[in-house]
Order: sequence, then C-alpha cells, then structure tokens
Amino acid sequence: MRRLSILNGPNLNMLGRREPDLYGRVTLAQIETRCRALAGEMDFELFFGQSNAEAQLIDWVHQAVDGDAAVIINPAGFTTRSVALYDALRMVRQPVVEVHLTNVFAREPLYRRLLTAAAATGLLAGFGAEVYELAMRGLAGRVWCEPGSSAAAESHVTM
Repeated sequence: MRRLSILNGPNLNMLGRREPDLYGRVTLAQIETRCRALAGEMDFELFFGQSNAEAQLIDWVHQAVDGDAAVIINPAGFTTRSVALYDALRMVRQPVVEVHLTNVFAREPLYRRLLTAAAATGLLAGFGAEVYELAMRGLAGRVWCEPGSSAAAESHVTM
C-alpha cells in the first residue's frame, strides 16, 4: 500500500467561512472526506492534517520522510516565507505536489513567489477544492515512484 500525507497550512481550517467568494464554500472537513474516499479507491494509506503552526507541518513532513510517503501540501501562507518548510520538503523521497485553491499567479504580488513549490514535483492551483483530488490522481497515474526507487530521489527541483 502506498502512503500519502495531505498537509494543510494556516487558516485552511476556516475554509467555507473565510472569504467564500475567493476560496469557495467547501470546508476542509469536506475535502478530507472526499480525499479519504478517493484514497480508499486508490489503495492509499492516507494521513490528512491541518495546522496553523509551522513546526507541526515540518514534523508531519519528517514523518512522511520516515514513512516513505508522498506528500500533497497546501502550505497556505507559509508558501511564500518558510525556508524551514522548504528544507523539510526537499527531504521527501517520494513526489511532493503543492496545491492552492486559487490561481496564486492571478492574485496580489505577495502570493506569487512560491518558495515551497521549488521543492515540489508538481504544482496545481486555481481549481478550488478539486486540486486535492487532481493531485491524488496525478500521483497515482504518473509520477509516483516505488519505495527505494532511484527515480524518487531524482524527482525534485532544487533552488
């Protein structure tokens, strides 16, 4: 069974209530339910977490490293500032997909510099809550490496 960690950063616990015109009305709990259903279909062992604390996200990335899990991450506000999270993501041997609900490149300039995305295998943005399921399907269909595969170690972009 392949392992997958879906990690969510600050303020994503407020989805559905926070700026619904921008982020939509889907809650993080609804996204988790959809991801768990898809994980069951795809035979993924899934960890799903959200934290407003950078240290917790880094600890979960370390757990993904130790468990040889792929990572889907929405770092939210940490994407533009967290060198520590970027460094942790670079350690992941399996693919990392960064997701954003909105098209960050069509937003204010402060959202356009995606520091953490430089450690990702792929990036999905602008498709609302569906970015999570799209990322899961992308991992299953294209880029997932078998544990211990040398291709896994070669899949990262470096800065």
